[in-house]
Amino acid sequence: MGRDILKSSFENASFSIIFQVLFRLITFILNAFIIRTVGQEVLGIMNVRLTLLESTILFLSKEPLLKACLTGTKSHNWAQVVNQIWLSIPVPAVIGLILTYVWINLLSPTDEKYWPQYILGCYAIALSCVIEQMTQVFVLVAQSFCFVKIKIIIDTLYVVSRTLIFVYIVRANPSQSINSFSIAQVVSAVIMFLLYFGFFAWYIQGLNRFRIEGVHENRAENIYSNMSDFPFTSILHFFPGMLSNKENILNTNLCFLTFGFMKQSILKQVLTEGEKYVMTVSPLLTFSQQSMYDIVNNLGSLAARFIFRPIEDSAYFYFTQMIKRGEPVVKQNQKLVSESAEVLSHLCRVVISIGLLVFVFGQSYSYSFLFIYGGHNLVENTLPVTMLRFHSLAVVLLAINGVTEGFVLATIGSKELDRYNYLMVIFSITFLMIAYLFTYFVGPVGFILANCVNMAVRIGHSIIFTKKKYKDTKYNPLSGLIPGYKFVTGLVMSGIITKLSEVGKNEPMFNCFVGYSQVEFNMVGFQVYILEKSMVLHIGIGAACFVFTLIMWALENRQLLKLGYAQYKRKSLTKSD
Repeated sequence: MGRDILKSSFENASFSIIFQVLFRLITFILNAFIIRTVGQEVLGIMNVRLTLLESTILFLSKEPLLKACLTGTKSHNWAQVVNQIWLSIPVPAVIGLILTYVWINLLSPTDEKYWPQYILGCYAIALSCVIEQMTQVFVLVAQSFCFVKIKIIIDTLYVVSRTLIFVYIVRANPSQSINSFSIAQVVSAVIMFLLYFGFFAWYIQGLNRFRIEGVHENRAENIYSNMSDFPFTSILHFFPGMLSNKENILNTNLCFLTFGFMKQSILKQVLTEGEKYVMTVSPLLTFSQQSMYDIVNNLGSLAARFIFRPIEDSAYFYFTQMIKRGEPVVKQNQKLVSESAEVLSHLCRVVISIGLLVFVFGQSYSYSFLFIYGGHNLVENTLPVTMLRFHSLAVVLLAINGVTEGFVLATIGSKELDRYNYLMVIFSITFLMIAYLFTYFVGPVGFILANCVNMAVRIGHSIIFTKKKYKDTKYNPLSGLIPGYKFVTGLVMSGIITKLSEVGKNEPMFNCFVGYSQVEFNMVGFQVYILEKSMVLHIGIGAACFVFTLIMWALENRQLLKLGYAQYKRKSLTKSD
């Protein structure tokens, strides 16, 4: 494969971050629209109950297959891979029917006026997951052959089309909001399939002409260069049995690896969406309370969703290509091992730095952030502020876990993966018990505390695995998890100053707002209040402290900044050429 895997991984992370920002911005606006148009209960049904059904089906069907097939793409028999993906389509269909029955008949019912729409919504989610599984053959090829931009473009069009369809129908008939959600899910899934199909049909036609005619236009060179190993010469080759194959129909090792990842995905899904499962199965929170928790949870997870998840996905792909799965690193190509160790160290340094910034400034600016976002109604109860502050602690643990666990899953062998799955069973059971108990005693904050405990345990396992992986080498990639003293000094000073600013301006508990003039304006359908003196001054102090902390970090990480600048400059020169 003549493509630059590291460069592709960086591009994938960059474009994914942009996509995540766009997606969360759309969700941010859409949630405000839903609350003001149809109410919090409907938001709880859609954003918690139905989206949990969707994520469960996809994690059990799409995630294991994609992770397994991304391993060692250079040596793939693509006919076998295509067959395996299409033969996996009954999996989401069966899982969808089973879970739809559970969601309709065994879980707590919705309000009677929403019940018919809720039933249709469950079946629509199951159907959209089947359509999305049919798209995975295109997604896998796009990622394996570094079609980074087209993947992000289609994902963006998918989200935008789903949102526009939903808003268009709801504006015409607000009482059919859940039906609108169902229609938008199915139609957008079909649109995504057609977009991928159309792109590869166009691309293969041009590639075939380029190979035959030897066209040397700059545009053609950029699109078709380094694609001599692209195995598809017809769009029909993306369907089962159409690509030439002299071996077995399926790759046995790939099937076993997929099954191993399926077991691991079940556990990871419970750990990732555990709080939603607890909310869904138990009557601890009403749909309205669930929607409020979901809003605060999304706001608290902005850094994790915008930055850490794309980095984790790209790091996983990068390490699968650089480190052979299950083989000791001392027996592998030492140049690749050295580069991967350095990349892992830099990734650890970057994500923990971002996490610590969020944690420190989150303690003093959770109230301000919620106040600007939702006004007095959102912060009149101290619970959302407390939840957001605890979320900032969870962000640090999520940052570390995303990269370290991504490395583990990218390099672990099949037998080790089975042992890891058993550990994840223990983690899952413990997490569910802790989540329920914490929530019973301290309310929604218990979900966050349980996640913190869960993340800490998983980080510990990943650190042990990585240390064993490199124990007979000179490399110590986990050294990046230890921040430098200059950066820590900046964080401590900023934390003290901003906390004094918060308490001094708003003591006690932000109640000294009387006497300050307010500016009120509409933004995306909800009221935003800016306190011209205390709030603005408090934010200004935080901005100055933030810049100071960044300068301290930059002084301590000159080498990493130079490396990033060199990569950026090399990319710019490549584009200009």
